Amino acid sequence: MRGWWQDLTDLVLPTDCAGCGAPRTTLCPRCRTALAGGAPRRVRPLPKPPGLPAVYASAPYAEVVRALLLAHKERGALTLTGALGAALAGAVRAGLGGPAGAFGVPGTVVLVPVPSARWAVRARGHDPVRRMALAAAGELRRTGTPARVAAVLRQRRPVADQAGLDAPRRLANLAGALEIAKGGERLLGGGRVVLVLVDDLVTTGATLAEAARALREGTVLCRERGNGPTRPVYENATREGREERQTGTRPEKGKWVHGAVKNAVVNALGAPSYAAVIAAPRDTFEIAGN
Repeated sequence: MRGWWQDLTDLVLPTDCAGCGAPRTTLCPRCRTALAGGAPRRVRPLPKPPGLPAVYASAPYAEVVRALLLAHKERGALTLTGALGAALAGAVRAGLGGPAGAFGVPGTVVLVPVPSARWAVRARGHDPVRRMALAAAGELRRTGTPARVAAVLRQRRPVADQAGLDAPRRLANLAGALEIAKGGERLLGGGRVVLVLVDDLVTTGATLAEAARALREGTVLCRERGNGPTRPVYENATREGREERQTGTRPEKGKWVHGAVKNAVVNALGAPSYAAVIAAPRDTFEIAGN
């Protein structure tokens, strides 16, 4: 487990770029551009798992970005947290309708990180997604978007390692694995909020779909018991989402309005507005403008 002296050492001693190994820099300009130099876009894992909200990603999961995420997660390169949090904030803004939330924010953006297994947190000495979510919320506030973090999800049963599992087996592995921690529903309330799931990476979408289910069902249960938030914890359902529910098919490309929180209609009670991640496979990114 990391100690405070290790964190301090990371901050004061020269290091190499975690993305490419360039000397005496935590993150070189080239790798910083690979992480957050492009416009975040909507991504679509195929096949799309049931219940997956709209997902936005900042960068393709390629060599440099993969190295940065692994360095932060597995090797405790905490000096990368700020840059990763900024990239995640960019994906959150994309879901709001543009670089600065072009459609406006009808309340506070509440980032709900996908939880790591307890054994993983102990082994790593930190929770990487929660750490990045906190950095992203700070970046959003700094640029004028009210934001906070509500780490309300937890694993209620062990799950197998997802590596090597295909999409159907990942869905089965995660089914019913997450829940809202006791009292967590109170952290989701507090006025009008936009609920956003956040993670470092999306591949098949199984983890985000399970997290969305846990939020949706847990919030409904809390409301039925009379101890949930007093106002909706959702704000948007994209036009595409409405058409998918009505017809069961994907609408034609070019007819979908990205983000558009302000123009959205009410979604299912407790459903997250969308999800934001740092990276996704290159072939899941939508073509710009579609």
